Amino acid sequence: MPSGQNPLHGIRVLDMTQIYNGPYATFLMAMAGADVIKVEPPGGEHLRRRNARGGALYPFKMLNPNKRSIVLDLKNPDDRVIFLELAETVDIVIENYAPGVVDRLGVGHAAVKQVNPNVIYASGSGYGQDGPYAGYQAMDIAVQAMGGVMSQTGFPENPPVKAGVALCDFLAGIHLYGGVMTALVKRERTGEGSFVDVSMQESVFPAFASNLGLMFDSDGVPKRVGNFHGGLSIAPYGVYPAKDGYTSIICNNDTHWRRLLDAMGKGDLKDDPRFETMAARVQNLEVITELISAWSKTLERAEIMERLNKARVPCGSVKDLDEVVEDENLHARGMIRWITDAEGCRSLAAASPLHIDGVNQVDYQLPPGIDADREEILAELRARPSRSSG
Repeated sequence: MPSGQNPLHGIRVLDMTQIYNGPYATFLMAMAGADVIKVEPPGGEHLRRRNARGGALYPFKMLNPNKRSIVLDLKNPDDRVIFLELAETVDIVIENYAPGVVDRLGVGHAAVKQVNPNVIYASGSGYGQDGPYAGYQAMDIAVQAMGGVMSQTGFPENPPVKAGVALCDFLAGIHLYGGVMTALVKRERTGEGSFVDVSMQESVFPAFASNLGLMFDSDGVPKRVGNFHGGLSIAPYGVYPAKDGYTSIICNNDTHWRRLLDAMGKGDLKDDPRFETMAARVQNLEVITELISAWSKTLERAEIMERLNKARVPCGSVKDLDEVVEDENLHARGMIRWITDAEGCRSLAAASPLHIDGVNQVDYQLPPGIDADREEILAELRARPSRSSG
């Protein structure tokens, strides 16, 4: 797609974000064609330095392609002046420091709005810019704990377990991106800028829809249910053994269930009162689990997938990560691809999950080296008129 056709072509972003939450929001912007200027502290963004092996680690490489880098020490008055001069020229300023940090540095919303009244200033944090938790230290596992994710993950007889992925960071990053895009639409219609405040805790809360349904429809707080449905309102819904691993199988309605019985060669159970309705199946969840497991463990994952997809029953093989990075669908749709990175190593490049007009990526540019674009960025700054004189 030519650069002029990219959805965010012409949008400039001043990016103070770090680790996962904010950088994923600005990754989505960069993949949509925005000019993202990554402002890094001396020594580079924290993720560059996390167990560094000859430069940036993979998470940094994954989240920072198509961005430009400039190092600014925001505690230094001269660098703070450069930051505010840059802020005057951009559409979006975004950060995910702890609440209050950017204000103390003199680069918060109030300071930026003075030089760029129509700016969209976005802040991502663990618990929001105000409220009783605003001062709490927040990382993904802490918010998983405080937000309820851990209490609902795992098996009831075992201690709480964190999700295996950085769930809160990336859910918040998606919401931060969505908040900025919403504010862009508002500015297009009204000419007014906005302050966007997105918290990790709030971003993960809607994911409890099923669990909350169980809590409000029953007495007491729901316990961990392992691989069963979080609301215990769907059966079968779980993970079942196969010859070569595990497969998830879900029957969201009576039609799915009857199709599954036919696929298993158990059509004679369609009229069994224990299984005839969803409510009955939920009451006999353990029996259903044993029934499906006895069938699934005789087959390999690929056989189960073939049979159940042919029968139109929702299912999915449980894939190991080495299988995921070679997944034919992810590669076919352009979400991931193998490239050679700046160090000459084979590396996995990720695109945006957002397919707009059939395209989900701009021309891929390797993540920048620390301060690699300083001269170019400063030359552009000196060459262009400010917004106030434009």
